[in-house]
Amino acid sequence: MSRDAEVIVLARWSDEVMAPLTQDDLERTWQGRFVPISGHHGYEFGWALELDKVHHRKGLLKHLESLAWPHPHTVQVLLRDQDDDCFGLWMMQEGRLVEVTIPHTERFHQPAPPTEEFEVDPGVLLRTDQGRRLPKQTPEADRDTRPPW
Repeated sequence: MSRDAEVIVLARWSDEVMAPLTQDDLERTWQGRFVPISGHHGYEFGWALELDKVHHRKGLLKHLESLAWPHPHTVQVLLRDQDDDCFGLWMMQEGRLVEVTIPHTERFHQPAPPTEEFEVDPGVLLRTDQGRRLPKQTPEADRDTRPPW
C-alpha cells in the first residue's frame, strides 16, 4: 500500500552509527537509506529518509533503538506520515524511542483491523489549534497494539 512518509534523525556525533544506514541493506526489516544533512562546516548533524510504502517502514524505530548511540540523550526522530499535519517527535527514554507529545497536536487512531494480515496504521497526527472539527478518537483498548514503525 502506498503511503508516503518522511523520517529525520538528529543526533550529535553519530556519523559512525548512522553510516551503515546510508547504504541499502536488503537484510533490514525496513527499506531505504538515509541521506546525510550537513551543516555550514560540513559535518553531519542529521539524516533524512523518504518512504513510499507502509511495509517499507516496519521495524525502523526498533532498529534505531538498537544502535550504539554515543549520546542517546541527543537522539531525536521526526516522523511525518502523508496525512499528518506536522512531524511527530520521538526521543530516547530508558533505551526506547517514544513519541513525545507536542503542544496543540493529537494522534488519532483507527480501530484495529480484524486480522494481522492488514498493515499497521500509524494513526494521524493533527493540529488541534486550527479551529476545525477533529475526528473521534478510538478508545485505547480498540487500537492496534503492533508498532507501525
